[in-house]
Amino acid sequence: MSRYITLRLAKGILTFFIAVTITFLIVRLMPGDPTTALISDSLSPEDALVLKESFGLDKPLYQQYFLFIRNLLKGDLGYSFFYKDSVASIIGNKLWWTLLLMGSSLFVTLLIGIPLGVISAKHQGKLLDQAINVAVVIGVSIFVPLLAFLLLYSFSFRLMWTPIGGAYSPGIDSSQMFGSVVSHMILPCATLVITYLASTVLYMRNSMLDVLKEDYVRTAKAKGVNDRKVTWSHALRNALIPTVTVTGLMIGKMVAGAVLTETVFSWPGVGTMIYDAVQKQDFPLLQGAFLVLAASVVVMTLITDLVVAWLDPRIKL
Repeated sequence: MSRYITLRLAKGILTFFIAVTITFLIVRLMPGDPTTALISDSLSPEDALVLKESFGLDKPLYQQYFLFIRNLLKGDLGYSFFYKDSVASIIGNKLWWTLLLMGSSLFVTLLIGIPLGVISAKHQGKLLDQAINVAVVIGVSIFVPLLAFLLLYSFSFRLMWTPIGGAYSPGIDSSQMFGSVVSHMILPCATLVITYLASTVLYMRNSMLDVLKEDYVRTAKAKGVNDRKVTWSHALRNALIPTVTVTGLMIGKMVAGAVLTETVFSWPGVGTMIYDAVQKQDFPLLQGAFLVLAASVVVMTLITDLVVAWLDPRIKL
């Protein structure tokens, strides 16, 4: 097991290093001057050049890259051009809102998706299975911003059941904070759950159908073991393996979906921050946000690999 974990850690570090390099290059290939937000018309060309030199933007690209790697190893993500604050501090204030939204969405997705997939497999070909399959097709096909706008229009503007946007109502005291956050999180969480629930149900259904055909399942049934126990105790663990693997990949998709969802609902997370950073050409903030999200995906992928190895010991070999 220790060798397996070591290999997965090495793979994760290599993946993160590649993500760091790609992020560095993409940000610098974007059109526009990264110091636009800092340079005003009142600055002379000489002062503007001094400002660029202070951020190391006058150096060749390869020197900027090594300087970036050196600062990254020290935990220095740079200085935001627009917010006039350290990138690490800004992301620290935004990240936990994104983690709250993504964690809640992932939990609800698995809580609903796994049982639905099992039920669909147990009723293969019947009306319930067909209805679930239709819902899955709709869920896979739907566009995240479109769904977000539909939910926002229906439940916030028309019915006025939920808040319009943000993470909490301004001016409330600490005793009301929890309820306010939950009410504001309903629609963005529902958007992500509806979007990614379909994949979970589909993979769980197909995996359960394969497992139910295995010899050990037929043997357990032949011995008179209760059908419910065979399904939920014997077959479920093996059927979870592909679903857990897909969940690790789904987290990466949720990162992209969170950017769109947070922007629509004005959720104060990393996704909204990335959108604002693009608008303001705040390149250091963009770099820091991409790196933190890449690190999150790498960590979650590593955790997924370890969970899959625990579910199926043969994988460690």
